[in-house]
Amino acid sequence: MSTQTAAERRAEAKVAYDAYIDKCPSRKLLDTLSDKWVSLVLVALSDGPRRYSDVARRIAGVSQKMLTQTLRSMERDGLVTRTVTPAVPVRVDYELTALGRTLLPLMAAVKAWAEEHIEEVEEARGRYDSLT
Repeated sequence: MSTQTAAERRAEAKVAYDAYIDKCPSRKLLDTLSDKWVSLVLVALSDGPRRYSDVARRIAGVSQKMLTQTLRSMERDGLVTRTVTPAVPVRVDYELTALGRTLLPLMAAVKAWAEEHIEEVEEARGRYDSLT
């Protein structure tokens, strides 16, 4: 039996992550990242820290419950940090972590793509719906 270095063990583990495999932990992460609120929060925080109320105003239509759940989930995954400043009233700021910033170009590109191609998608949906 040969001994593996730490780098070899990490490389082997990295190969083992395959989202096509049912039990792969990356599936849960993909589930989180595919949530519309996550992508919108990421882009909303792109220009620096924001207070909770600023994020809520920036993202029209998000309920307080969904925004809170989304921010907690993102904090748990290491994408966002939450800073509480004792004051009256208490000030809570959210900011992207270094890890969260690595996602920003991808999510901003998906958001831009959706905005650019929505008319084509709506036309395709109309054609499909008229056939069914």
